[in-house]
Amino acid sequence: MKTSEQVIDEILTLAATHFKTDRAELSPDDDFFKKLGIDSLQALELLTRLENHFSVELPDYEVAGVTDFRTLAERIQARL
Repeated sequence: MKTSEQVIDEILTLAATHFKTDRAELSPDDDFFKKLGIDSLQALELLTRLENHFSVELPDYEVAGVTDFRTLAERIQARL
C-alpha cells in the first residue's frame, strides 16, 4: 500500500502535468482551485484523471467541499 506522502506526491505531480504548472510551486495544503486557477469543471477533470491513475472511484459526497490536495489524498488513500 502506498504511503500518504506517496499519494500526495503523485497527486501533485499529476495536477502539475495536467495544468502545465511547475510541480515545485504546489504543496499539499494548497487550495487547488486558487493555486491552479481552475473552475469546477476543470476540478472534475482532475478528479477523473486521479480516479483513473489510482484505480479508485470517489463518490461525489466524499469529495464535495474538498479544496486542498492533502484532503483529496486522504480520500483517495482510504479507497486504495
